[in-house]
Amino acid sequence: MSQSGTITAPAAAGGTRPGVRWGSLAMLVLRSVFLVALFGIALASPGFLSTANLMAMMTSAAFVGCVAIGMTLITVGGNIMSFSLGATVSATTLVFVGALLAWGILPAILVSLLFGMLVALAQGLVIGWFGANPIVVSIAAFALIIGIAPWSTAGTSLFLPAGAGQEVLRGKLLGLPIEFILLIGLAVLGQFLLSFTVFGRNLLMVGSSRWAAEAAGIRAWRTVAGSYLWAGLFAAVAGMLLASRYSKGNMDYGATFDYDAITAVIVGGTAIQGGRGSILRTMIGVLVIEVTRVVLLLNGFRQEWQYLISGVIILSVILLQTTVARK
Repeated sequence: MSQSGTITAPAAAGGTRPGVRWGSLAMLVLRSVFLVALFGIALASPGFLSTANLMAMMTSAAFVGCVAIGMTLITVGGNIMSFSLGATVSATTLVFVGALLAWGILPAILVSLLFGMLVALAQGLVIGWFGANPIVVSIAAFALIIGIAPWSTAGTSLFLPAGAGQEVLRGKLLGLPIEFILLIGLAVLGQFLLSFTVFGRNLLMVGSSRWAAEAAGIRAWRTVAGSYLWAGLFAAVAGMLLASRYSKGNMDYGATFDYDAITAVIVGGTAIQGGRGSILRTMIGVLVIEVTRVVLLLNGFRQEWQYLISGVIILSVILLQTTVARK
């Protein structure tokens, strides 16, 4: 593991090529300049440092951050991205609200986590065991989720009355939003999985070269399925937090989460081809997204500008990664 927290698969003999070292240094410098400029603009924006704004930012970042952790694990394993995690978040809000009304908070949490894990695991097995294209599988899963989930509620939202138990997953702890504290804990868990477990080491090797990993005795299909299982768990947590925060289950809640999580993963430096990544740096990507969004809103820009700037950021990072890889 590097000092920056990025985990990579073991390098081949001969060391890192000078072009790669200089390219990585250039990316680090450009990221640093961008972050300094972004936060300079943020600090100059009226109301940015207000308590209400900072609390709102932390809460909002927690939702996307949970999804981004799972997205990082999937991408590190060499499966590019998933386009169904946002739909899983949305469906989980319905599952959580329904289970909470029927059985109470603890069963609702367990059922929601199980739902998210099973939905993602099914995709991981299709991709890992059958070798299906991960993008196609995630798009198919997205279509199935948004097509089936609304049937359970006749296409309407589910609402939680006050005192139903959702207060456990919202509010403040130590002066910070509970959602943000949970995000910190999940990010540490995700980084631990990637850095210090056999699963994490295998995932990096599979992402770097599935053929080499299998030749070394690693069951690649099981590792891939495991990455999706964890991603489903993290997405389910986001769904429960959303439903608790707004006391409602709604299929529209996770509409932009896939895009935001992908942006965070790429900005954080995770290689889109797999084999290299860091949960902690993905969290920096989440912070960049949230600060950018708030700065634009505080300065009167419409939401379209957020998508435009995010697109420019993603394209720039991919071009830099491609340039470094070629060198």
